[in-house]
Amino acid sequence: MEFHQQTLTELSAALAAGETTSRALAEHFIARFKAFDGDLNTLVTETFEQALADADAADQRRASGQSLGPLDGLPFAHKDIFCTKGVKTTCGSKMLDNFISPYDATVVEKLKAAGMVCLGKTNMDEFAMGSSNETSYFGEVKNPWNHSKVPGGSSGGSAAAVGARLVPATTGTDTGGSIRQPAAFCGITGIKPTYGRVSRYGMIAFASSLDQAGVFAASAEDAALMLQAMSGFDERDSTSIERPVDDLVSGLGESIEGKTIGLPKQFFDDGLEVPVRNAVNKAIKVFKSLGAEVKGIDLPNIGLSVPVYYVVAPAEASANLSRFDGVRYGHRCDNPADLTDLYKRTRAEGFGDEVKRRIMMGTYALSSGYYDAYYIKAQKIRRLIRDDFLKAFEEVDLIAGPTTPGLPFGLGEQTDDPVTMYLNDIFTIGVNLAGLPGMSIPAGMEAGLPIGLQLVGKHFAEAELLNAAHQYQQKTDWHKQLPAAYQ
Repeated sequence: MEFHQQTLTELSAALAAGETTSRALAEHFIARFKAFDGDLNTLVTETFEQALADADAADQRRASGQSLGPLDGLPFAHKDIFCTKGVKTTCGSKMLDNFISPYDATVVEKLKAAGMVCLGKTNMDEFAMGSSNETSYFGEVKNPWNHSKVPGGSSGGSAAAVGARLVPATTGTDTGGSIRQPAAFCGITGIKPTYGRVSRYGMIAFASSLDQAGVFAASAEDAALMLQAMSGFDERDSTSIERPVDDLVSGLGESIEGKTIGLPKQFFDDGLEVPVRNAVNKAIKVFKSLGAEVKGIDLPNIGLSVPVYYVVAPAEASANLSRFDGVRYGHRCDNPADLTDLYKRTRAEGFGDEVKRRIMMGTYALSSGYYDAYYIKAQKIRRLIRDDFLKAFEEVDLIAGPTTPGLPFGLGEQTDDPVTMYLNDIFTIGVNLAGLPGMSIPAGMEAGLPIGLQLVGKHFAEAELLNAAHQYQQKTDWHKQLPAAYQ
């Protein structure tokens, strides 16, 4: 079995057993990127030379007999939203095409400390705004299962790279579904942890009360390994939760017999495409065979999650993106006539259409006379959505349903219809509004395209969530399937 056909966990075991070296792994996956990424466009910046040096250092640590963690020497890639010292960090935008970060994000620091070997920075929707990875200044990313389809977004580059096994795992971020939706579209496992579980320091902000860093990998077991390393309190992040890091790995393999899984009736209405409905129903049967109980639940306000999100997120984006003005860093227009001209032309040239659209929406929602009518009202409904989830969790241990309403759609198919594009996140946005952990796991195929199952847990119940996903993956092989072109 070749390296790319093995999971992160299996590669870790091979390193520990002396069956391979970190350099051999790095060289294999670098060769995969060179061979295949010309078609997929998953990488914005490669760091192959540094990766080989880091792999050699990992091999030296192992040879010296040091006690090493399970991730030491394993290759991965970062979504290009995490500031990485000495490496271009673009956030998928022309605005930051020339930005070399002077420091590391906390997530970058933690994975470096774990000994992981970064192969590069992955493509993404500009400033994480999008559901298809078509808004990137660096071009669209293609779905590894079908190059005419989107990989999902905003973390499409991260998802497609893992889907094609150009790398065994990647980081991502999720503001309204940007890990779970592309994980579903690319046939891999993706997890968004509880808000505050992973530090946001050095993660370029889109919507500060919603953004959360997470993981893409082949399996729940792999995701648990990486999320464990990324988690923990960070005093540099005011939204970081001060609590011990839970053991996300040792509990994998525990029985889920007697656990109750809730199925929101709102997730199974007429808007759900038949192939997705059928795949989710089959997945629920697997959980039943594992001893879990299933019951219907009601999330009465979840239908308002999309309009709430598209008031709250753009409002926060308009504030966060005001820092990109051509004065301190990033793109600056040529020969500005005065300061006003500098601001206007820099932002007109540096931002793409979707980013401009959301800045305008957000600025309008925060403006005098509209703040109470839109922003405050949206925040009140957000609280109702959160309360609906908390009430449901009084009766159930986990919530399950489709990750997306349909199969991966065609490139260019929805670019002229933003509202339809936004509805791709209809099942995922509520989880961000409530700050809950959620994940997507592969649960079926239709017409050669993958289908994802979404699992949602209680606050800080990532261990329970990952274990349930792991149990499912022990009974199925959807997560082991690779696109034919990349086997």
